[in-house]
Amino acid sequence: MSTVRKVGLVGWGAIGRVVGTALAEQQVPGAELTCIIDNRPLGDTAPAPQRTFDEALECCDLIVEAAGQGVVREWGERVLASGTDLLVASTGALTDDELSKRLLAAGPGRVYFTGGAVGGLDLLQAVRSLGPLEEVRLTTTKLPSTLEQPWMDEQLLSKLRTATGPVEVMSGTARDIPVKFPKSTNVAASVALAVGDLDAVRVRVVADPGARHTRHVVEASGAHGAYRFDVAHLPDPGNPATSQVVPYAVLRSLAALAGRTGQIL
Repeated sequence: MSTVRKVGLVGWGAIGRVVGTALAEQQVPGAELTCIIDNRPLGDTAPAPQRTFDEALECCDLIVEAAGQGVVREWGERVLASGTDLLVASTGALTDDELSKRLLAAGPGRVYFTGGAVGGLDLLQAVRSLGPLEEVRLTTTKLPSTLEQPWMDEQLLSKLRTATGPVEVMSGTARDIPVKFPKSTNVAASVALAVGDLDAVRVRVVADPGARHTRHVVEASGAHGAYRFDVAHLPDPGNPATSQVVPYAVLRSLAALAGRTGQIL
């Protein structure tokens, strides 16, 4: 008889509410929502008891992070050291090389990452076994309002707010960009995780006031082939900085960890 995964969910925001509700409604066979961890009092609105992180580690065997990169930095190693598995949605935290190495070396809990809003990562990870990719590019296009950041000067903010068409906001590597846009560019870190090199992934962030969809275009090439993935998602109505599909990517990963048959791995 298979064991039911006891899930602690971190975060009751746009992603967490969808994931938690699906778990509470038993939509993921083999997984049950045991508790929710959030720094705000949730009262009777939550479908499971609210617990502290330490309490969650006592009663859960899988923690699902849906609350931002800070949670991964603060709690990732402690979760794994307790013997609890960890599913990370905020892959942007892995742009910190030292943190990434510590997470991958920690245990006995196991760490997993969800692909989030982009596809093809499984194929890129397979291709990487044949040898390094020579060129990897990601272009992310979003509404200007979702890209505004506290570090931006008035000139850049004005450029965003007065744009009448697509404008490049920033370019760099997958090491640089997620740090600057912590809620908007986890995809860059996910692509880098798949190809195994933060500095190999060149990233462009584009603001487009006419962007009905959030768009990610991944282009990669090497000695063994060329690959292009172009995805366009509706933004989440509750949090336009993330795509509507992200919580469902988390649920797909959860289903795989809970042993659902028929999953594409």
